[in-house]
Amino acid sequence: MNETVPNLRDLGGTSVEGGVIRPGRLLRSALPLGDDVAPDDITWPPTVVIDLRSSMETETQHPLAGPGVTVLNFPLLSALRPGVAPPESLAELYQLMLQTTAEHLVEVIDAVAQAEDATTLVHCAAGKDRTGVSIAMVLALLGAKRDDIVEDYLVTAQHEEQIQARFNRLFGERRAMLPAGYIATPVEAISGVLDTWDQHPGGAVGWFQRAGGTPQTIDRLRTTLVR
Repeated sequence: MNETVPNLRDLGGTSVEGGVIRPGRLLRSALPLGDDVAPDDITWPPTVVIDLRSSMETETQHPLAGPGVTVLNFPLLSALRPGVAPPESLAELYQLMLQTTAEHLVEVIDAVAQAEDATTLVHCAAGKDRTGVSIAMVLALLGAKRDDIVEDYLVTAQHEEQIQARFNRLFGERRAMLPAGYIATPVEAISGVLDTWDQHPGGAVGWFQRAGGTPQTIDRLRTTLVR
């Protein structure tokens, strides 16, 4: 029996400034496999796949690669390497992400914005940390309310068992030993990201532009996703 993609959800219907995100345009999930299935109300398979994993995690060929599917890779945690101790908390990890791979986060937003009339999936391993920050950036740039961004992030906690089952299937005893707190979905981690953006001159938009993003990309993001 095929498994359902872990931690999969459609951002469609999320309220943003001036409207809502179109259903079937932006999905987020944990690592998908080629034989995964999705609920009937979710467009699957996606036509654009944005993989946020680092080179040491990725396969020779992405599990969803195939005709009509564009796979893009933007590693958002390349600062974590073998022999380098990871930050003790997810809040610190997310800040490291913002400090060291901001240019890749801009590339993620560009890719989502350019995927007009397509279903785009953003994923990492658990679909929680790198994916969570990326989706938060999309929502913040579109003017979503802070509480709605946090609420979307926290939904992952409901899928923890499913995510762990996927990890056990793929990695078994070879799973990397990370701090126990990395399994959690702490509100302070995503709140810290939002605080960083809010405190920047111009807010999330100002931070995005400082990292190399353009107003044109934000306009295109709105055109692609919002109705």
